[in-house]
Amino acid sequence: IISNSKQVTSIPTILIIEDDPTIADLIQHKLERDGYQTKIATTGDDGLKLVREIAPSVVILDGMLPGMDGLEILRTLKSEEDTKDIAVLMLTARDLEHDVVSGLSLGADDYMTKPFMPNELSVRVKRLLAAKLRLGQN
Repeated sequence: IISNSKQVTSIPTILIIEDDPTIADLIQHKLERDGYQTKIATTGDDGLKLVREIAPSVVILDGMLPGMDGLEILRTLKSEEDTKDIAVLMLTARDLEHDVVSGLSLGADDYMTKPFMPNELSVRVKRLLAAKLRLGQN
């Protein structure tokens, strides 16, 4: 008897926390074309709540948001046991060296500045997911 066992893999969910609807839609469209599931939150508070509800594989996080800002969300995510291993890519207009250093020092796994190229963002998300697989994380 020959058995065909297929490994079941789930489609990664990417949470986009971005208050500019044009940018959020552009990211969502690109990532969904790449085969990912996406969710969008437009405020920091909603984003943090959604992270806790859906435990996404990757969070794309704007630095400047209404309510809780991106660095505050990052600090919170990296300090909580249930969310500390979620990959976070900061995507922000904050492009000064101290901004980049602050984001990476607080635990961002990657940092991109706006304006950005959607194909580069896609490759960076793919690399974050590959790194999580190598580490045995979901």
